[in-house]
Amino acid sequence: MITKSSKSKPSSTAMDPVIWSKLPQELLEHILCFLPLKTFLSLRSTCKHFNSLVFSPSFITKHSSGSGSGLCSFLLLSHQQFYSHFPLYDTIIGSWRDLAIPFSLFPPFGSSQFNLISSSNGLLCFALPSCCSFLVCNMLAKSSRVIELPFFPFSFELLTLVSTPKGYKIFTLCTKFSSNQAFVYDSVVHSWTEHDGYQPLLFENFHQEGAFYDGSLCFTTPEPFSVVCFDLGTGKWGNLNVEMPRELTFVRLVSGVSDRKKLYMLGGIGRNGISRSMRLWELKEGKKWEEMERLPELMCRKFVSVCYHNYEHVYCFWHRGMICVCCHTWPEILYYKVERRSWHWLPKCPWLPDKWSCGFRWFSFVPQLHALA
Repeated sequence: MITKSSKSKPSSTAMDPVIWSKLPQELLEHILCFLPLKTFLSLRSTCKHFNSLVFSPSFITKHSSGSGSGLCSFLLLSHQQFYSHFPLYDTIIGSWRDLAIPFSLFPPFGSSQFNLISSSNGLLCFALPSCCSFLVCNMLAKSSRVIELPFFPFSFELLTLVSTPKGYKIFTLCTKFSSNQAFVYDSVVHSWTEHDGYQPLLFENFHQEGAFYDGSLCFTTPEPFSVVCFDLGTGKWGNLNVEMPRELTFVRLVSGVSDRKKLYMLGGIGRNGISRSMRLWELKEGKKWEEMERLPELMCRKFVSVCYHNYEHVYCFWHRGMICVCCHTWPEILYYKVERRSWHWLPKCPWLPDKWSCGFRWFSFVPQLHALA
């Protein structure tokens, strides 16, 4: 039996403007959250409300989780030869950009000498030696705050900027005293507090920041390796009583995901300070280190040859689902994509001359308009 097909009018994909105008505001914003960032930015000129959403913390948060790609995120390279700008690698589209340093955010005479020392949630923290202070700034919102040092001279180590729900905290150890002291700055009360330091000294690595995990900053001690924690709420030190893997040559800690509920450890395995392999572990239920992955042999050989077994130059940090492994004397980044369980190399910045052989400091930079300096 043959049936005749009836011709139907082609349906229009355009939505009736009358229906759009009657959508509740919350529903409209929810729909916009699923647009790619580039598409949404092109809509800003259509009406004042769309333009205002860019400055809405709640909408930015929804867009970051709803669009899949989120807002822009970069790996930022700081080097003393790049005085007036920072090279940025866009991890979303895979291209290099350039970030000019807005010297208007710096205090008078503070822009003559500065060092980028930490980053968190879109905020950058600089040391200003000429002004005896730190500077925390949000380059996207063009806001900044000068934080005076507790005293002068103030020799600081392991400085770590940590974002909190109401602002941020700065942790650092001071080595002026015979026994080191810990200092914490709270942006809510705009003041420093002093706490006991930790013995023995934790200065095996000068480039590694603390890993923020479950309300505490975690550090590793020199051999015999162990993990110690500083509670940012109480100012007390404690030990993470978890058995460490055997034959470690070096260890680095990284805290992952936005809720800071995961703690990873990267380490070398070998003897007499020589790494024969590199492995990655995850802390499971706060009780044991579970091996996740091993660095492929060829990549391990390259990394070990890069740092010449001088592991004090090695540091790690978390960036948008990636564990980044860097060396102060090498311009490339070794990174591990947690979801894909794969290792990769990020080639060196094309603007770097070949003669630059050290001083490479990388940071995670995820611009946030609502991050308060």
